[in-house]
Amino acid sequence: MQHDEFIAQVRHRANLRTTGDAELATRATLETLAERLAGNEANNAAAQLPKGIAQYLQHQYAGAGVRLSLDEFYQRISLREGVELQQAVNHAHAVIEVLSEAISSGEMEDIRTQLPPEYEPLFGLARQGKMHVKT
Repeated sequence: MQHDEFIAQVRHRANLRTTGDAELATRATLETLAERLAGNEANNAAAQLPKGIAQYLQHQYAGAGVRLSLDEFYQRISLREGVELQQAVNHAHAVIEVLSEAISSGEMEDIRTQLPPEYEPLFGLARQGKMHVKT
């Protein structure tokens, strides 16, 4: 999957107005995910992505294994993206859904196994190809 296609898919699935909004949602989600993952997992996923997307998984704190509850994960995305929490949740689900299509299923499973069971709703929606956001 190419960079522009990844961002276009996020824009469409998250119902975002602009490509810039989709880029910001992607960056906020992947940077936060990279911080949550431990070791080289973020780099392994980045190796399967186009350069412009991969860089979001390859920052200074990537692989730090920061312990975050799912709520804290969403809150951090909300702050990074500068949007309300519910919007950040919707955007994160869209990004993870596209990520799951852009990298191998084995790599996606490696990411999932590093996260506690409370993260399953984030990946369950991507796995089912559906996006439901609680209101």
